[in-house]
Amino acid sequence: MVEADELPEYPLGAEDRLDSHYFMAWERRRWLNSDMRLKGTPECRALYFDLINIAYDQTPVGTVPQDLETLAKLLMVDPGHFRALCKLDYGPLHKWTPCICEGGEVRLMHPMVLRTLTEALSRKEDNRAKHEAANAAKRLQRLRITVAGYHAELAKNDAAIRWMDEWLVQEGCEYRNASWIERAMRSWSTHMFDLGQARNGSLR
Repeated sequence: MVEADELPEYPLGAEDRLDSHYFMAWERRRWLNSDMRLKGTPECRALYFDLINIAYDQTPVGTVPQDLETLAKLLMVDPGHFRALCKLDYGPLHKWTPCICEGGEVRLMHPMVLRTLTEALSRKEDNRAKHEAANAAKRLQRLRITVAGYHAELAKNDAAIRWMDEWLVQEGCEYRNASWIERAMRSWSTHMFDLGQARNGSLR
């Protein structure tokens, strides 16, 4: 038995999800040459692989309950038989180790599963950032074109376009109609006037 305070803290929380992923990365060559595959029984290998798939739908993602009866139910096998298999050197829980999750719950984690998930979540975050950047660029371009219809010189001012875009976002504008664009332009003018007044005051 290991004291809970001595267990590693699982780095992923309930908010870390891969719900849109219907597949998982599997390092084929690493698996083919692993001790688990070479030394485990066919039944243990099958349950081991099944458990990894189950972990992807658990919370936190990548972990499984440590209770053997619960695991046996998830794997749809007899609890007594499952306990016996887990006593083998290369049983279904090979390299699954206890960890502390959010809320202090003790669950089982696997280093390979965690590494694969961490890489997948990192790619997800990168894709989200790229998507948001692309959307922001399109939004700025649309705003620039609209402002040009009112004031061609102002539309060439990158700082003004970015400031008005941020103002519209902060104001909760969902549809940028003429009224909102005109308000944004007036707010920009007021902002620049106030900025000029502040600068003049500091020079006195």
